[in-house]
Amino acid sequence: MYKVASASEYLVITGVGIGDIKIAKKAWILPGQYCTVFDISPVNYTFEVQAMSAEKLPFVLPAVFTIGPRIDDDDSLLKYAKLISPHDKLSHHVKELVQGIIEGETRVLAASMTMEEVFRGTKEFKQEVFAKVQLELNQFGLLIYNANVKQLVDVPGHEYFSYLGQKTQMEAANQAKVDVVEARMKGEIGSKLRDGQTLQNASKIDAETKIVSTQRQGEGKKEEIKVKTEVKVFENQREAEVAETNAELAKKKAGWAKGAQVAEVEATKAVALREAELQRQVEVMNALTHTEKLKAEFLSKANVEYETKSLLPRMR
Repeated sequence: MYKVASASEYLVITGVGIGDIKIAKKAWILPGQYCTVFDISPVNYTFEVQAMSAEKLPFVLPAVFTIGPRIDDDDSLLKYAKLISPHDKLSHHVKELVQGIIEGETRVLAASMTMEEVFRGTKEFKQEVFAKVQLELNQFGLLIYNANVKQLVDVPGHEYFSYLGQKTQMEAANQAKVDVVEARMKGEIGSKLRDGQTLQNASKIDAETKIVSTQRQGEGKKEEIKVKTEVKVFENQREAEVAETNAELAKKKAGWAKGAQVAEVEATKAVALREAELQRQVEVMNALTHTEKLKAEFLSKANVEYETKSLLPRMR
């Protein structure tokens, strides 16, 4: 037949064709094979472990462990399957096995510690118990999913924790009284100190204020003198710059006047030269005109004389 396990179950198959056991979520069950179903959901185990410290003082450790198979490891599942196959997970066999491991490791660990060490290091004691119990459960494929250990309890007739608690309370109460007295004393001393410090600080502040005021007045005068000096220096610099600018301007004006005079003289000379040139040209023209006039007169005179000489023989 074909069998399928639910979400929180596994099938354990033995028989023909299987050397040891086979674990599966679903499988065909062949003739000659045997199949059982086991639940892997964790189970809560509640114990009151009685242990004894190194001083032979007994105490009770109330604890609740949530234990189940380690489902993330195939070897652990095989170990758990072999453990649980003949029994139910809630059977006395499994509970006695788990309880025996927890009680044994707790007693061994408690026997190596004094009651004071157990009481003062309760957290470390519990963690050590869990670690040692888990180490033993590994051989059965079991895992501690959660563990809750309550406050350590006295065994009737041995009220160690009760007396220790009363001692702690009395020490705390006495210490509180001492703290109150010390606080009151510190408060009164502090009040006197604050009053004295207030007066001292007030006198110190007055003296420092006067010093600061005098320093500020002196610094103010220094700053005023410094500013006046800087203003005077600036004014002198400005006057020097203005004088330099005026001198430069005067120099440029002189140069400009000289240039103007030179230009005027050059212009006058140029006009005179031009007039002389024109006068020369006029005189040359006049001379040429006179020469031409003389030439014309001489030519006319010569012509007259020639003609006169030519007519005389004819008239004879």
